[in-house]
Amino acid sequence: MMDTGLIPAPRVVGSAARGAFALDVATTLWAAPGTDTTERWLRSALGAALGLPLRPGPQDAPGGVRLLLDDRLEPEAYRLGVGDDGVEIRGGGAAGVFWGAQTLRQLLGPDAFRRAPIRPRTTYEIAHRVIEDAPRFRWRGLMLDVSRHFMPKEGVLRYLDLLAAHKLNVFHFHLTDDQGWRVQINRYPRLTEVGSWRARTKFGHRASPLWEEKPHGGFYTQDDIREIVAYAAERHIAVVPEIDIPGHSQAAIAAHPELGNTDVIDTTSLTVWDNWGVSKNVLAPTDNTLRFYEGVFEELLDLFPADPARFPEFSGFFHIGGDECAKDQWKQSATAQARIKELGLADEDALQSWFIRHFDNWLSERGRRLIGWDEILEGGLAPGAAVSSWRGYQGGVTAARAGHDVVMCPEQHVYLDYRQAAGEDEPVPIAYVRTLEDVYRFEPVPPQLTEAEARHVLGTQANVWTEVMEDHGRVDYQAFPRLAALAEVAWSSLPAPAERDFAGFERRMSTHYARLDALGVAYRAPAGPRPWQRRPGVLGRPIEGAPPNV
Repeated sequence: MMDTGLIPAPRVVGSAARGAFALDVATTLWAAPGTDTTERWLRSALGAALGLPLRPGPQDAPGGVRLLLDDRLEPEAYRLGVGDDGVEIRGGGAAGVFWGAQTLRQLLGPDAFRRAPIRPRTTYEIAHRVIEDAPRFRWRGLMLDVSRHFMPKEGVLRYLDLLAAHKLNVFHFHLTDDQGWRVQINRYPRLTEVGSWRARTKFGHRASPLWEEKPHGGFYTQDDIREIVAYAAERHIAVVPEIDIPGHSQAAIAAHPELGNTDVIDTTSLTVWDNWGVSKNVLAPTDNTLRFYEGVFEELLDLFPADPARFPEFSGFFHIGGDECAKDQWKQSATAQARIKELGLADEDALQSWFIRHFDNWLSERGRRLIGWDEILEGGLAPGAAVSSWRGYQGGVTAARAGHDVVMCPEQHVYLDYRQAAGEDEPVPIAYVRTLEDVYRFEPVPPQLTEAEARHVLGTQANVWTEVMEDHGRVDYQAFPRLAALAEVAWSSLPAPAERDFAGFERRMSTHYARLDALGVAYRAPAGPRPWQRRPGVLGRPIEGAPPNV
């Protein structure tokens, strides 16, 4: 394959003929019906960066850019041809055309990633070539936790642009947790009035003695959510919201004490949690709690509409968390024990399964698909439910063998809050060392699955938990450049992990860092953190050793 510096690596790159095509102020843009999202993006992003108007022109205009649909290609596949007659991008669907445009942008150089032209040049040359490409996985995502540290709307929109630039197509939006409720619910205004902010914040891991003694908070209005979803859809990114139940719910209980286990503790004394870890304050398994969250979900299903035309593979997914639900209060609660007896359940674990299955059925009745962390497997799932496998590979293996779709995101490999090196300069070091090479050698499909079982692996995503990421610069540092490696793992047809050309990836990254610079991404440089990226004296939670890649 010709080395073009492209990330993720395309399937086939060939040279069409010697020479180059020049984009300039006279270059026109013709878009076939169904390619309007790419047409708008090319003018608003690429045109603005290079100072090129890309005026409408006829399909046969010499030296123009042409966008077409081609039903001989897979929906997200594209064919990009550059020759004397201009640039032609063919896609199997609208998404394929858009991914082809992202490749075109990379070929134009780092200046194409800025928001305005910075040089007095009006011509941009691209060598003649043909690129044929298609993704390996359908689900290529990023989970962003905005509950622990809130990211304002502008930052979320920026991250959607970063996902699009790397051909990632799922944004898993972690909206609620013990430390904050981040989405407006009209029928329950206290969720944001009370639950969206905390009085102070632990600085570092929970063992740290340091506190940031000022309020932290924020939330997205319903119109903010609509804007985020629409902005993502224009970039062929599906947004999967997460509302965590029945654990990780202290912020909701602080706003509505009746949701907690009131016969065990005084829930009226609870506040939004200002520390990290797993809170023992979980939802009570009552009919009132079920009705309350049904009301929450009813509003959210309108804000996150299913879009099967644009996302036929995974439209309508709704993440309900389901992880790390402490059972201490249920064991002490007469109400919870009475419910266990009433339902004929074995124990508190079975009670959680009943809780999850209620919303599994509720969502299914409304044409949606439940997805949750791999703990939701305990007790069985409805046929359409899917699993995010985070506690290693085993949850994904179990789910796939039971016929459930799986998104592979094992913490040992793709948790980007984990530290990137063992050095003392790494800011607030968390858990295992996961280097850029480690992520590049991650294999989403467990080898023990049969071919039929492996088809249940929808794909993979990286997870960014923000306990120790106080602003977007810290998120950038933890996410990049490792998210670029994950993007290649998710998109490209790579060999087995041990056979992957990491040296070649690093060479292409040397080109890609200039694109990230143009985008303003505060990534971790290969040489290590810059002085202002360090957090000296702030305790983390390093774990020695690291599990091997599959």
